[in-house]
Amino acid sequence: MPTMSMSLEDYLECIYMLILDRKPARVRDIAAALGVKTPSVVNGVNGLLRQGLVTHEPYASVELTPAGLAKAVEILDRHEMLTAFLDSLGVDPDTAEADACRMEHILSEPTLAAIRRYLSRHKIKIRPATKARAQKKSPPAG
Repeated sequence: MPTMSMSLEDYLECIYMLILDRKPARVRDIAAALGVKTPSVVNGVNGLLRQGLVTHEPYASVELTPAGLAKAVEILDRHEMLTAFLDSLGVDPDTAEADACRMEHILSEPTLAAIRRYLSRHKIKIRPATKARAQKKSPPAG
């Protein structure tokens, strides 16, 4: 699979979070959630379509493929872990959230593994990013 850009990862993560929260992942909903214009979302969705990570019919919700779901889970897991790490350092919640969103795209796997070990060693809990993840709900079947 080709390397994903930061923006494509953000679109995929947003789609997943909308689905987890039982909300439609329509282009306009994704645009509203990310604070971007709908043409940007259309371009992003088309990029995800080309990589086989989503399916989408015009005027319908964007759905994750099995590969898209696996990648989205991986991205959101990184985000939640990094937010917990920054929280543990005393970074205020809003800054931790914003910084984790940027960091999730650039840190190497060895660095992420070291952060996971740190959190585990210090028994720091990772806070779910959505209510559905907090309740360990699966996304609805598409």
